[in-house]
Amino acid sequence: MKPIKILSVDDEMDLELLLTQYFRRKIRKGEYEFVFAHNGLEALTMMVKHPDIEIILSDINMPEMDGLTLLAKINEMRNPALKVIMVSAYGDMGNIRQAMNNGAFDFATKPIDLDDLSVTIEKAIEQIEYVHQMQREHSQLESLKGDLAIASEIQQAILPRHYPPFPDLVDHLDIAASMTPAKDVGGDFYDFFRIDDDHIGFLIADVSGKGIPAAIFMAVSRTLIRATGLRGVSPADCISYSNRLLASESVDCMFVTVFYAILNIQTGEVLYCNAGHNPPYMLKRSGEVVALPMSQDPMVGAIEGIDFHLQQLQLDKGDALVLFTDGVTEAMNSQNEEFGEDRLEDTLKDVVMSDCQKMVDVIKDDVSEFAGEAEQSDDITILALRRK
Repeated sequence: MKPIKILSVDDEMDLELLLTQYFRRKIRKGEYEFVFAHNGLEALTMMVKHPDIEIILSDINMPEMDGLTLLAKINEMRNPALKVIMVSAYGDMGNIRQAMNNGAFDFATKPIDLDDLSVTIEKAIEQIEYVHQMQREHSQLESLKGDLAIASEIQQAILPRHYPPFPDLVDHLDIAASMTPAKDVGGDFYDFFRIDDDHIGFLIADVSGKGIPAAIFMAVSRTLIRATGLRGVSPADCISYSNRLLASESVDCMFVTVFYAILNIQTGEVLYCNAGHNPPYMLKRSGEVVALPMSQDPMVGAIEGIDFHLQQLQLDKGDALVLFTDGVTEAMNSQNEEFGEDRLEDTLKDVVMSDCQKMVDVIKDDVSEFAGEAEQSDDITILALRRK
Protein backbone atom coordinates (compact mmCIF):
# COMPACT_ATOMS: atom_id res chain seq x y z
CA MET A 1 0.00 0.00 0.00
CA LYS A 2 1.57 3.27 -1.09
CA PRO A 3 1.74 6.18 1.40
CA ILE A 4 -0.71 9.05 1.47
CA LYS A 5 1.15 11.97 -0.07
CA ILE A 6 0.58 15.29 1.75
CA LEU A 7 1.60 18.68 0.39
CA SER A 8 2.21 21.36 3.02
CA VAL A 9 2.04 24.91 1.62
CA ASP A 10 3.26 27.56 4.07
CA ASP A 11 5.81 30.37 4.00
CA GLU A 12 6.88 29.59 7.57
CA MET A 13 9.91 27.31 7.20
CA ASP A 14 9.73 25.86 10.71
CA LEU A 15 6.46 24.10 9.88
CA GLU A 16 8.37 21.54 7.79
CA LEU A 17 10.41 20.43 10.80
CA LEU A 18 7.32 20.44 13.02
CA LEU A 19 5.32 18.17 10.70
CA THR A 20 8.12 15.74 9.91
CA GLN A 21 8.97 15.41 13.59
CA TYR A 22 5.36 14.90 14.77
CA PHE A 23 4.47 12.40 12.01
CA ARG A 24 7.87 10.66 11.98
CA ARG A 25 6.47 7.24 12.91
CA LYS A 26 3.91 7.29 10.11
CA ILE A 27 6.57 8.55 7.70
CA ARG A 28 8.95 5.78 8.80
CA LYS A 29 6.21 3.13 8.39
CA GLY A 30 5.44 4.37 4.90
CA GLU A 31 1.94 5.56 5.78
CA TYR A 32 2.54 9.28 5.10
CA GLU A 33 4.85 11.11 2.73
CA PHE A 34 5.27 14.90 2.96
CA VAL A 35 6.31 17.36 0.29
CA PHE A 36 6.59 21.10 0.86
CA ALA A 37 5.96 24.38 -0.93
CA HIS A 38 6.12 27.97 0.32
CA ASN A 39 3.41 29.67 -1.73
CA GLY A 40 0.59 28.87 -4.14
CA LEU A 41 2.75 28.99 -7.26
CA GLU A 42 5.27 26.55 -5.80
CA ALA A 43 2.36 24.35 -4.73
CA LEU A 44 1.03 24.13 -8.28
CA THR A 45 4.51 23.21 -9.50
CA MET A 46 4.78 20.48 -6.85
CA MET A 47 1.38 19.11 -7.86
CA VAL A 48 2.60 18.72 -11.43
CA LYS A 49 5.75 17.00 -10.17
CA HIS A 50 3.76 14.80 -7.75
CA PRO A 51 0.36 14.08 -9.36
CA ASP A 52 -0.40 11.54 -6.63
CA ILE A 53 -0.73 14.24 -3.91
CA GLU A 54 -4.03 13.64 -2.12
CA ILE A 55 -4.04 16.04 0.86
CA ILE A 56 -3.00 19.68 0.82
CA LEU A 57 -2.37 21.66 4.00
CA SER A 58 -2.44 25.26 2.83
CA ASP A 59 -1.88 28.50 4.68
CA ILE A 60 -4.26 31.26 3.58
CA ASN A 61 -1.90 34.26 3.84
CA MET A 62 1.13 33.68 1.59
CA PRO A 63 3.16 35.76 -0.90
CA GLU A 64 2.85 35.48 -4.72
CA MET A 65 -0.32 33.33 -4.56
CA ASP A 66 -2.44 33.11 -1.43
CA GLY A 67 -4.31 30.05 -0.19
CA LEU A 68 -7.74 31.13 -1.43
CA THR A 69 -6.43 31.56 -4.97
CA LEU A 70 -4.67 28.19 -4.73
CA LEU A 71 -7.95 26.62 -3.57
CA ALA A 72 -9.71 28.07 -6.61
CA LYS A 73 -7.05 26.59 -8.91
CA ILE A 74 -7.39 23.21 -7.21
CA ASN A 75 -11.18 23.30 -7.67
CA GLU A 76 -10.64 23.74 -11.39
CA MET A 77 -8.93 20.33 -11.44
CA ARG A 78 -12.24 18.68 -10.43
CA ASN A 79 -10.56 15.91 -8.49
CA PRO A 80 -12.95 14.76 -5.72
CA ALA A 81 -10.19 12.68 -4.11
CA LEU A 82 -8.00 15.75 -3.50
CA LYS A 83 -8.73 17.21 -0.06
CA VAL A 84 -7.62 20.68 1.04
CA ILE A 85 -7.21 21.60 4.71
CA MET A 86 -6.85 25.36 5.16
CA VAL A 87 -4.61 26.85 7.86
CA SER A 88 -4.81 30.41 9.19
CA ALA A 89 -4.71 32.50 12.34
CA TYR A 90 -7.62 32.09 14.75
CA GLY A 91 -8.71 35.67 14.16
CA ASP A 92 -8.89 35.15 10.39
CA MET A 93 -12.33 33.52 10.52
CA GLY A 94 -13.62 35.52 7.54
CA ASN A 95 -11.10 33.95 5.18
CA ILE A 96 -11.54 30.54 6.80
CA ARG A 97 -15.30 30.77 6.27
CA GLN A 98 -14.77 31.76 2.63
CA ALA A 99 -12.40 28.82 2.16
CA MET A 100 -14.96 26.38 3.58
CA ASN A 101 -17.68 27.86 1.36
CA ASN A 102 -15.35 27.42 -1.62
CA GLY A 103 -14.89 23.70 -1.03
CA ALA A 104 -12.11 23.23 1.52
CA PHE A 105 -12.41 19.90 3.34
CA ASP A 106 -11.62 21.33 6.82
CA PHE A 107 -9.48 23.93 8.56
CA ALA A 108 -6.92 24.32 11.33
CA THR A 109 -5.95 27.46 13.22
CA LYS A 110 -2.51 28.65 14.23
CA PRO A 111 -0.79 27.84 16.44
CA ILE A 112 -1.53 24.37 15.02
CA ASP A 113 -2.72 21.73 17.44
CA LEU A 114 -0.95 18.75 15.84
CA ASP A 115 -3.10 16.19 17.66
CA ASP A 116 -6.20 17.84 16.22
CA LEU A 117 -4.53 18.11 12.80
CA SER A 118 -3.74 14.39 12.92
CA VAL A 119 -7.44 13.60 13.47
CA THR A 120 -8.39 15.93 10.61
CA ILE A 121 -5.93 14.20 8.26
CA GLU A 122 -7.34 10.79 9.20
CA LYS A 123 -10.85 12.04 8.45
CA ALA A 124 -9.62 13.29 5.08
CA ILE A 125 -8.02 9.91 4.35
CA GLU A 126 -11.34 8.16 5.08
CA GLN A 127 -13.06 10.45 2.58
CA ILE A 128 -10.31 9.89 0.01
CA GLU A 129 -10.59 6.11 0.35
CA TYR A 130 -14.36 6.38 -0.06
CA VAL A 131 -13.93 8.45 -3.23
CA HIS A 132 -11.41 5.97 -4.63
CA GLN A 133 -13.81 3.11 -3.90
CA MET A 134 -16.60 4.95 -5.72
CA GLN A 135 -14.26 5.63 -8.64
CA ARG A 136 -13.30 1.95 -8.82
CA GLU A 137 -16.93 0.91 -8.75
CA HIS A 138 -17.74 3.51 -11.41
CA SER A 139 -14.95 2.15 -13.61
CA GLN A 140 -16.26 -1.36 -13.10
CA LEU A 141 -19.76 -0.22 -14.03
CA GLU A 142 -18.45 1.53 -17.14
CA SER A 143 -16.56 -1.62 -18.08
CA LEU A 144 -19.67 -3.71 -17.48
CA LYS A 145 -21.74 -1.31 -19.61
CA GLY A 146 -19.23 -1.75 -22.41
CA ASP A 147 -19.35 -5.53 -22.04
CA LEU A 148 -23.15 -5.45 -22.07
CA ALA A 149 -23.19 -3.34 -25.22
CA ILE A 150 -20.95 -5.88 -26.94
CA ALA A 151 -23.06 -8.75 -25.57
CA SER A 152 -26.19 -7.06 -26.93
CA GLU A 153 -24.59 -6.76 -30.37
CA ILE A 154 -23.54 -10.41 -30.27
CA GLN A 155 -27.00 -11.50 -29.14
CA GLN A 156 -28.69 -9.60 -31.95
CA ALA A 157 -26.12 -10.94 -34.41
CA ILE A 158 -26.92 -14.59 -33.67
CA LEU A 159 -30.60 -14.02 -34.47
CA PRO A 160 -31.60 -14.08 -38.17
CA ARG A 161 -31.54 -10.53 -39.47
CA HIS A 162 -31.26 -10.75 -43.25
CA TYR A 163 -34.47 -10.67 -45.25
CA PRO A 164 -35.64 -12.45 -47.23
CA PRO A 165 -33.91 -15.29 -45.36
CA PHE A 166 -34.59 -17.83 -48.12
CA PRO A 167 -34.21 -16.00 -51.45
CA ASP A 168 -35.29 -19.03 -53.50
CA LEU A 169 -38.60 -19.15 -51.60
CA VAL A 170 -39.73 -15.53 -51.99
CA ASP A 171 -42.65 -16.67 -54.16
CA HIS A 172 -43.73 -19.22 -51.55
CA LEU A 173 -42.94 -17.77 -48.13
CA ASP A 174 -42.89 -14.42 -46.33
CA ILE A 175 -41.25 -14.17 -42.90
CA ALA A 176 -40.15 -11.41 -40.52
CA ALA A 177 -39.22 -11.18 -36.86
CA SER A 178 -38.06 -8.75 -34.17
CA MET A 179 -36.66 -8.97 -30.63
CA THR A 180 -36.57 -5.86 -28.41
CA PRO A 181 -34.91 -6.59 -25.04
CA ALA A 182 -36.13 -4.85 -21.90
CA LYS A 183 -32.53 -4.58 -20.66
CA ASP A 184 -29.19 -4.44 -22.45
CA VAL A 185 -29.47 -8.14 -23.20
CA GLY A 186 -32.59 -10.28 -23.29
CA GLY A 187 -33.90 -13.77 -22.69
CA ASP A 188 -36.25 -13.98 -25.67
CA PHE A 189 -35.19 -15.39 -29.01
CA TYR A 190 -36.56 -16.48 -32.35
CA ASP A 191 -35.09 -18.52 -35.17
CA PHE A 192 -35.85 -20.00 -38.58
CA PHE A 193 -33.73 -22.29 -40.69
CA ARG A 194 -33.84 -24.55 -43.74
CA ILE A 195 -34.02 -28.25 -42.87
CA ASP A 196 -34.22 -29.56 -46.45
CA ASP A 197 -35.67 -28.49 -49.81
CA ASP A 198 -39.25 -28.87 -48.58
CA HIS A 199 -39.11 -28.00 -44.89
CA ILE A 200 -38.49 -24.85 -42.84
CA GLY A 201 -38.06 -24.88 -39.08
CA PHE A 202 -39.14 -21.82 -37.10
CA LEU A 203 -39.48 -21.08 -33.39
CA ILE A 204 -39.93 -18.47 -30.70
CA ALA A 205 -38.90 -18.76 -27.06
CA ASP A 206 -38.85 -16.90 -23.75
CA VAL A 207 -36.31 -17.67 -21.01
CA SER A 208 -37.28 -17.18 -17.36
CA GLY A 209 -35.69 -14.20 -15.70
CA LYS A 210 -33.94 -11.17 -17.13
CA GLY A 211 -30.51 -9.78 -17.87
CA ILE A 212 -27.22 -11.63 -18.20
CA PRO A 213 -28.28 -15.05 -16.74
CA ALA A 214 -31.28 -15.15 -19.08
CA ALA A 215 -29.11 -14.11 -22.04
CA ILE A 216 -26.63 -16.92 -21.40
CA PHE A 217 -29.42 -19.48 -21.00
CA MET A 218 -30.99 -18.06 -24.18
CA ALA A 219 -27.78 -18.62 -26.18
CA VAL A 220 -27.42 -22.20 -24.92
CA SER A 221 -31.10 -23.02 -25.55
CA ARG A 222 -31.12 -21.54 -29.04
CA THR A 223 -27.95 -23.40 -30.05
CA LEU A 224 -29.26 -26.69 -28.68
CA ILE A 225 -32.71 -26.46 -30.28
CA ARG A 226 -31.33 -25.27 -33.62
CA ALA A 227 -28.65 -27.97 -33.78
CA THR A 228 -31.23 -30.65 -32.93
CA GLY A 229 -33.84 -29.23 -35.32
CA LEU A 230 -31.41 -29.18 -38.24
CA ARG A 231 -31.20 -32.96 -37.96
CA GLY A 232 -34.79 -33.08 -39.20
CA VAL A 233 -36.35 -34.73 -36.15
CA SER A 234 -39.97 -33.90 -35.31
CA PRO A 235 -40.63 -30.82 -33.16
CA ALA A 236 -41.77 -33.02 -30.26
CA ASP A 237 -38.61 -35.14 -30.39
CA CYS A 238 -36.46 -32.00 -30.73
CA ILE A 239 -38.02 -30.38 -27.66
CA SER A 240 -37.95 -33.63 -25.65
CA TYR A 241 -34.23 -34.07 -26.37
CA SER A 242 -33.47 -30.42 -25.57
CA ASN A 243 -35.43 -30.68 -22.33
CA ARG A 244 -33.46 -33.71 -21.17
CA LEU A 245 -30.18 -31.85 -21.61
CA LEU A 246 -31.32 -28.50 -20.20
CA ALA A 247 -33.18 -29.96 -17.22
CA SER A 248 -30.23 -32.08 -16.17
CA GLU A 249 -27.90 -29.05 -16.19
CA SER A 250 -30.34 -26.34 -15.07
CA VAL A 251 -28.93 -23.73 -12.69
CA ASP A 252 -31.21 -21.71 -10.39
CA CYS A 253 -34.22 -23.59 -11.81
CA MET A 254 -34.13 -21.65 -15.10
CA PHE A 255 -36.41 -22.74 -17.93
CA VAL A 256 -37.59 -21.60 -21.33
CA THR A 257 -40.99 -21.64 -23.00
CA VAL A 258 -40.74 -22.67 -26.67
CA PHE A 259 -42.99 -22.90 -29.69
CA TYR A 260 -41.14 -24.87 -32.38
CA ALA A 261 -42.68 -25.82 -35.72
CA ILE A 262 -41.75 -27.30 -39.09
CA LEU A 263 -43.51 -26.08 -42.23
CA ASN A 264 -43.82 -28.24 -45.31
CA ILE A 265 -43.40 -25.62 -48.02
CA GLN A 266 -45.15 -27.68 -50.65
CA THR A 267 -48.24 -28.83 -48.73
CA GLY A 268 -48.59 -26.18 -46.01
CA GLU A 269 -48.66 -28.82 -43.28
CA VAL A 270 -47.24 -27.49 -40.00
CA LEU A 271 -46.07 -29.90 -37.32
CA TYR A 272 -45.42 -28.17 -34.02
CA CYS A 273 -44.74 -28.56 -30.33
CA ASN A 274 -45.74 -25.90 -27.83
CA ALA A 275 -43.75 -26.20 -24.61
CA GLY A 276 -45.53 -23.82 -22.23
CA HIS A 277 -45.51 -20.89 -24.64
CA ASN A 278 -48.21 -18.37 -25.57
CA PRO A 279 -50.44 -19.86 -28.29
CA PRO A 280 -49.69 -18.20 -31.65
CA TYR A 281 -52.44 -16.80 -33.85
CA MET A 282 -53.42 -18.04 -37.29
CA LEU A 283 -54.51 -15.29 -39.66
CA LYS A 284 -56.76 -16.86 -42.29
CA ARG A 285 -56.92 -15.38 -45.76
CA SER A 286 -60.66 -15.01 -45.12
CA GLY A 287 -59.79 -12.35 -42.49
CA GLU A 288 -60.43 -14.61 -39.50
CA VAL A 289 -57.98 -14.44 -36.57
CA VAL A 290 -57.79 -17.69 -34.59
CA ALA A 291 -55.66 -18.54 -31.56
CA LEU A 292 -54.09 -22.00 -31.56
CA PRO A 293 -54.94 -24.34 -28.64
CA MET A 294 -53.31 -23.70 -25.28
CA SER A 295 -50.17 -25.67 -24.59
CA GLN A 296 -50.57 -28.88 -22.62
CA ASP A 297 -46.81 -29.36 -22.19
CA PRO A 298 -44.53 -27.78 -19.56
CA MET A 299 -41.62 -25.42 -20.10
CA VAL A 300 -38.30 -26.75 -21.38
CA GLY A 301 -35.69 -27.32 -18.69
CA ALA A 302 -38.19 -27.39 -15.83
CA ILE A 303 -38.82 -31.14 -15.41
CA GLU A 304 -36.60 -34.05 -16.38
CA GLY A 305 -37.93 -37.11 -18.21
CA ILE A 306 -40.92 -35.42 -19.89
CA ASP A 307 -42.05 -36.46 -23.37
CA PHE A 308 -43.52 -33.57 -25.33
CA HIS A 309 -46.44 -33.87 -27.72
CA LEU A 310 -46.68 -33.26 -31.45
CA GLN A 311 -49.53 -31.25 -32.93
CA GLN A 312 -50.50 -30.38 -36.48
CA LEU A 313 -52.25 -27.63 -38.42
CA GLN A 314 -52.80 -26.73 -42.05
CA LEU A 315 -51.49 -23.43 -43.40
CA ASP A 316 -53.28 -22.76 -46.67
CA LYS A 317 -51.93 -20.36 -49.26
CA GLY A 318 -52.48 -16.83 -48.00
CA ASP A 319 -52.68 -17.91 -44.36
CA ALA A 320 -50.21 -16.57 -41.77
CA LEU A 321 -48.98 -17.43 -38.30
CA VAL A 322 -47.99 -14.80 -35.74
CA LEU A 323 -45.83 -15.95 -32.84
CA PHE A 324 -45.09 -13.70 -29.86
CA THR A 325 -43.75 -13.69 -26.31
CA ASP A 326 -45.65 -12.50 -23.26
CA GLY A 327 -43.77 -9.21 -23.40
CA VAL A 328 -46.38 -8.25 -26.01
CA THR A 329 -49.58 -9.14 -24.16
CA GLU A 330 -48.23 -8.26 -20.71
CA ALA A 331 -46.86 -4.86 -21.72
CA MET A 332 -48.22 -2.35 -19.20
CA ASN A 333 -49.10 1.33 -19.40
CA SER A 334 -48.75 3.90 -16.61
CA GLN A 335 -52.14 2.80 -15.20
CA ASN A 336 -50.80 -0.76 -14.78
CA GLU A 337 -53.15 -2.05 -17.49
CA GLU A 338 -51.91 -4.88 -19.73
CA PHE A 339 -52.01 -4.75 -23.51
CA GLY A 340 -53.69 -8.17 -23.42
CA GLU A 341 -54.91 -10.69 -25.98
CA ASP A 342 -57.98 -8.66 -26.97
CA ARG A 343 -55.92 -5.66 -28.10
CA LEU A 344 -53.49 -7.96 -29.87
CA GLU A 345 -56.34 -9.63 -31.74
CA ASP A 346 -57.70 -6.21 -32.75
CA THR A 347 -54.27 -5.29 -34.10
CA LEU A 348 -54.01 -8.58 -35.99
CA LYS A 349 -57.41 -8.03 -37.60
CA ASP A 350 -56.07 -4.76 -39.00
CA VAL A 351 -53.07 -6.46 -40.62
CA VAL A 352 -54.56 -9.79 -41.73
CA MET A 353 -53.47 -9.31 -45.34
CA SER A 354 -50.34 -7.24 -44.72
CA ASP A 355 -46.83 -8.48 -45.43
CA CYS A 356 -45.01 -9.98 -42.47
CA GLN A 357 -42.68 -7.05 -41.84
CA LYS A 358 -45.62 -4.68 -41.63
CA MET A 359 -47.36 -7.07 -39.23
CA VAL A 360 -44.35 -7.04 -36.92
CA ASP A 361 -43.95 -3.26 -37.15
CA VAL A 362 -47.64 -2.52 -36.49
CA ILE A 363 -47.75 -4.83 -33.45
CA LYS A 364 -44.63 -3.17 -32.00
CA ASP A 365 -46.05 0.29 -32.69
CA ASP A 366 -49.40 -0.52 -31.07
CA VAL A 367 -47.71 -1.97 -27.99
CA SER A 368 -45.40 1.05 -27.74
CA GLU A 369 -48.29 3.50 -28.14
CA PHE A 370 -50.29 1.65 -25.49
CA ALA A 371 -47.40 1.58 -23.00
CA GLY A 372 -46.65 5.27 -23.49
CA GLU A 373 -44.06 6.52 -21.01
CA ALA A 374 -44.18 3.34 -18.89
CA GLU A 375 -40.86 1.48 -18.71
CA GLN A 376 -40.62 -1.69 -20.78
CA SER A 377 -40.75 -4.51 -18.24
CA ASP A 378 -40.14 -7.54 -20.47
CA ASP A 379 -38.54 -8.48 -23.77
CA ILE A 380 -40.86 -8.04 -26.74
CA THR A 381 -40.42 -10.61 -29.51
CA ILE A 382 -42.61 -11.24 -32.56
CA LEU A 383 -42.32 -13.62 -35.51
CA ALA A 384 -44.71 -13.59 -38.47
CA LEU A 385 -44.79 -16.19 -41.25
CA ARG A 386 -47.11 -16.32 -44.27
CA ARG A 387 -47.51 -18.97 -46.90
CA LYS A 388 -47.96 -17.18 -50.22
